[in-house]
Amino acid sequence: MSASPAGRLHASAEPPAHLELDAAPGWRTFPSRLTTLCLVELRKIRHDRTELYTRAIQPVLWLLIFGETMSRLRAIPTEGRPYLDFLTPGIMAQSALFISIFFGIQIIWERDAGILTKLLTTPTSRTALVCGKAFAAGARAIAQVLIVFVVAALLRIGLDWNPLHLLGALVVVVLGSAFFSLLSVSIAGMALRRDRLMGIGQAITMPLFFASNALYPVELMPGWLHALSRVNPLSYEVDALRGMLLGTSSHLALDLAVLVGATLAAVAVASSLLERLAR
Repeated sequence: MSASPAGRLHASAEPPAHLELDAAPGWRTFPSRLTTLCLVELRKIRHDRTELYTRAIQPVLWLLIFGETMSRLRAIPTEGRPYLDFLTPGIMAQSALFISIFFGIQIIWERDAGILTKLLTTPTSRTALVCGKAFAAGARAIAQVLIVFVVAALLRIGLDWNPLHLLGALVVVVLGSAFFSLLSVSIAGMALRRDRLMGIGQAITMPLFFASNALYPVELMPGWLHALSRVNPLSYEVDALRGMLLGTSSHLALDLAVLVGATLAAVAVASSLLERLAR
């Protein structure tokens, strides 16, 4: 016997389960969607490890060639520590910067391939999309830092090997790489083309690096460069890493506050420019 009209009307009024999920408030679905995007980015890294291996060469060369050479000169004051010890946290931050600052190229490639447009048509928020990219940059940066740790152990560099301090250093590097990757995504949203992004990235990478305390103390800088270092997030990242790994005088609370604030601001800017990139 068929169901009554009232029963059929009541049944048709109930939305399917998948529609209820899509209609859920963004804050409820944000964690699950962000987790999914992060897992997708991890699979990309697992299926293409060549980039990790090739990028590992750069920090090793900085420590073995530049670090060893400058250690013999003894021309840079390092608070009584060997220059290699002083340099190692700076190379960690530098590796994260060089990985992240060109991350916008990937999202432009996804735009050209039609992937970004498809993602934007889903209920996934723009914030979750850019946070997924930031997570991918952080994961790649962690791989670089682990390599630097291995080299530091082989060279007997005097780092603090306390597991909590090492974990804290990884968190700082992830924050730094997240900010610079989101900066790259924001630049991609304005440049719209890979060649333009490459040019802008190359133009700002070295000033960011040399206008920081990665290679030398800020006290050695001329006044104008010292002022630039104060607004450079990389300086705060390096300062936090040195405080954790070397026990040098640092301003850890200020460093973390600057990195977190800069990353949150970058999330907002990158999310707002994502729509423009996809047009």
